[in-house]
Amino acid sequence: MTLNAEEIADHPALHRCVRMQALAMNQAYQANPRLSSVFATQQRWLMAHIGLALHFRRDPGDYRKEATAARIIDAIRQHQVASRNTADAFIKEMLHYFIEVVPADEDARIRPVQPTRSSLEEVLGWMLAHLQTLDGLDGANRLSLFLARSDALARLQPLVADGLLSSHPVREPKQTFSLFTWLNNGGAVMDWLISGIDPDHAGQDRIPTVVVSIGDFVGWLKLSRTHLARKLRDAEEMGSIGWLGQRGQSVMWVSRDFYNEYMTAQAVKLAIIDAAFAEAFGTQADR
Repeated sequence: MTLNAEEIADHPALHRCVRMQALAMNQAYQANPRLSSVFATQQRWLMAHIGLALHFRRDPGDYRKEATAARIIDAIRQHQVASRNTADAFIKEMLHYFIEVVPADEDARIRPVQPTRSSLEEVLGWMLAHLQTLDGLDGANRLSLFLARSDALARLQPLVADGLLSSHPVREPKQTFSLFTWLNNGGAVMDWLISGIDPDHAGQDRIPTVVVSIGDFVGWLKLSRTHLARKLRDAEEMGSIGWLGQRGQSVMWVSRDFYNEYMTAQAVKLAIIDAAFAEAFGTQADR
């Protein structure tokens, strides 16, 4: 059986496994900040998954089913992820470094797009990190099964996209988590906070992080100091974060509720990926 969100959330190894996952996400961001920015907000993350799913589900023998910019924009609107103008601006931005136009053989007016090699490597790294987390929870071998198949990403990613887009907890995250999902590189901010937390401290009301100044975020993530400070102040007013001493000059803490929101969101996402894995490969990894 696949792991459901409740089982994952209650698993005693979740905190350590997710911390390793957050570290992997941080490393990916450091290696290529521009590509990682594709997933900078929840909205961009979902739009990227929609485009990737259309690419992997395209029919090379039928030019009418190619993944064109117009089809991606329509799918984004159908899933109510963004307006047409926002989706169009996103596609145009992605054409600079994430996707490329592919000439169509049958009709020159049809301009399919496809992910660049480097962008697929980024998506592959994201998938591998999450499969490794799942394996760390139950000792299964999803990662090795995935790596053994050349078509693994093409089979799995569209099903993951379906699950993400149909999940109410994903689309409507809880209060503090939602605050950061709309911040540019907000996911990276949360990953950095969580990666610096000792899982043994997870039960504290105020959980210390390794962050000691807003400048730490600004320099590493290339964020607007003013915008980030405003979001952090909002989170502070909600009681989700704070400082052990003077604001911005001492260790930042996160509340147990915020930490649990993050872990719950990870559990939901991991359950979606596990269900998609089972559907994609028709068999369960050995446990």
